[in-house]
Amino acid sequence: MRVAVLGAGAWGSTFASVLADAGNDVMVWGRDPAVVARIADQHRSPAVAELVVPDTVRATTDPALAMRGAELVAVAVPAQSAREILTPLAGLLEPGAVVLSLMKGIELSTGLRMSQVIVEALGVPASRVAVLSGPNLAREIAQHQPTATVIAAQDEELARRLTAVCATGWFRPYTNTDVIGVELCGAVKNVVAIGIGIAQGRGYGDNTTATLITRGLAEIARLGLALGADVETFAGLAGMGDLFATCDSPLSRNHQLGRRIGEGMDLEHALAATPGTAEGVKTARSVVELAQRIGVDMPISSAVSAVLHEGQPVDLMGELLLARPHKADGV
Repeated sequence: MRVAVLGAGAWGSTFASVLADAGNDVMVWGRDPAVVARIADQHRSPAVAELVVPDTVRATTDPALAMRGAELVAVAVPAQSAREILTPLAGLLEPGAVVLSLMKGIELSTGLRMSQVIVEALGVPASRVAVLSGPNLAREIAQHQPTATVIAAQDEELARRLTAVCATGWFRPYTNTDVIGVELCGAVKNVVAIGIGIAQGRGYGDNTTATLITRGLAEIARLGLALGADVETFAGLAGMGDLFATCDSPLSRNHQLGRRIGEGMDLEHALAATPGTAEGVKTARSVVELAQRIGVDMPISSAVSAVLHEGQPVDLMGELLLARPHKADGV
């Protein structure tokens, strides 16, 4: 399949390599000429030292060239910039082309998931938009370490077709029709990962980590169910699987940022010290706004947002969470 990958960062360049290894004709589009040249000429990614980009992958700064003839467009740009980046590209999308979102976030001000942003920005029907999410740390995939992922689409046949496009001997995609649940898992787990990083930065151990992962999953599920997601999604790769990978791995940018804040850095310096985009920083605010709008209680996300954006002291975060009214375990 002819594939355009929009975004030459860590995940975009890594997924482009997966697609090429699966036998596709791949061209990466990026806005930074130096990054594009490194991929095109040296077959390396500045964002992932371990990644050797296959020789067959081409790269360009010209979006029209990248999208010309593309049957599939995979989008791996920063979530909060997606609308601004994609809107000018709407006229370049081939008739009948499918769009696959690799992004994980909730848009600020609108509360829209990334697939919904794609529909509006590119003018493509929701039936031709799919999403990919799972325990997919780019550096491990670059080393061809075995992993699995989830591709969700309204039409199961479309999801099935896309699994064939990116399946390799070490990258195994599963299908799902719960686009809402898969996207919410991918977005909110970044917020939980920041919270766990903060806790570990304060010196807390495995009990605290396990508690935050479990209760974090519960609040992700609450939000998802309120928006029409399938409860089974949260126990799968996009839910618990991605939560484990992101929340307790030093390879996770959101975890790294949270740990730095827990160790005493302010947000500005933590962002500067964390390579790439920690999507959970802005998503924390948009998730809390969305949850408040529909009346869903999300204490961990709210606490993380308060630390990041409202100046709440880190140590008060734990005190307030532990002081909440007692309740039954579960969602």
